[in-house]
Amino acid sequence: MAKTSANPASKHAPVTEEVLANSRPIFPKENYKFMLAGIVVIILGFFLMMGGDSNDPNSFKPEQVYSFRRITLAPIVIVLGLLVEVYAIMRRPKTNA
Repeated sequence: MAKTSANPASKHAPVTEEVLANSRPIFPKENYKFMLAGIVVIILGFFLMMGGDSNDPNSFKPEQVYSFRRITLAPIVIVLGLLVEVYAIMRRPKTNA
């Protein structure tokens, strides 16, 4: 007795032009631009946080580690980038009504 295997593609309805016309991206193009800008701002914040290395591993320079740029400015920039991301996700597209 030979087993017949069903074609998995035959279980689904064929994709028609109507289905393709009704499909749309999750977000409009403008939202993706805001998302990209938010990612750039977050990466900038992490770059501001970098640094403070020393040639001598036995020396500690608190003025480099605890600088305004690393302790205050970089986290604020990262949070601003996250807020831009939230705005990009929550922003509704403009309607032409």
